[in-house]
Amino acid sequence: MNRNDLRRVDLNLLIVFETLMHERSVTKTAEKLFLGQPAISAALVRLRALFDDPLFVRTGRVMEPTARAQEIFGYLTPALDSISTAISTAQPFDAATATNVFRVGLSDDVEFALLPPLLRRIRSEAPGVILVIRRVNYILAPGMLASGEISVAVSYLDELPANAKRKAVRRVKAKLLRADTKPGPITLDEYCARPHAIVSFAGDLNGYVDDALAKVGRSRKVVLAVPQFNGLGSLLSGTDILTTVPDYTADYLAAAGGLRIEEHPVELTGGSLSMAWRGAQDDDPAEKWLRSRIAMFVGDETISR
Repeated sequence: MNRNDLRRVDLNLLIVFETLMHERSVTKTAEKLFLGQPAISAALVRLRALFDDPLFVRTGRVMEPTARAQEIFGYLTPALDSISTAISTAQPFDAATATNVFRVGLSDDVEFALLPPLLRRIRSEAPGVILVIRRVNYILAPGMLASGEISVAVSYLDELPANAKRKAVRRVKAKLLRADTKPGPITLDEYCARPHAIVSFAGDLNGYVDDALAKVGRSRKVVLAVPQFNGLGSLLSGTDILTTVPDYTADYLAAAGGLRIEEHPVELTGGSLSMAWRGAQDDDPAEKWLRSRIAMFVGDETISR
């Protein structure tokens, strides 16, 4: 096919194909693209004719791609990224008049404690833009970046898609939170004897604190695991339960009153929050503006910007 032949190819079909490759479902593809299922089914018929291949074979409730579909996908994704970049970089971004929709993935602690000041800044600079916040963690973020469900993520991140870029934005130190009024700092013995609460996305009852305790031959008892930080302060109120949270989350929770922050009695390895984004949108003026605001209001001054 030469480039003149591209005139007969509907770019919308290629977007449907890429989304089907990620979602493996006509229903989910329709929801993501804000189209009806009949429209997606009709597009799939046209795609099959265009590529002269079934492309997807239903296996139970999942649409499994054929070998030909996998081959096409390998060529198509970087091509669509290049088209998106070429279009976006040609369009200047004016925050005051912008109406962009930004899809951002945030871990629960970041959404809870660091999103409020970021949101205030964005509202003051760009009152017309829309933020769509998705909950992510190190497991969910890579797939959501790869599929385009989000354009940027802020979380504790490990493996990322090959075309993603990453920047450390904040060093994190663990702090101890307590609601009781007993004077003096918590000793290690008391820490191990007291009940504990943790925030666990997956419902686990142990984590990095328990690993650190095990190294010195100690352990603790977790009596409460909740999926998010919101409400943690009220749950601790009136109890002897302790919790370990990131320093910025501790500050936010303690500001509401009823909790006090202490240095942790266990030596814990510090971590860092990272911002990751789709490589195809690295030069997008709107996305660059958003990332700069995230770095300013989610990041800290100890990490060079």
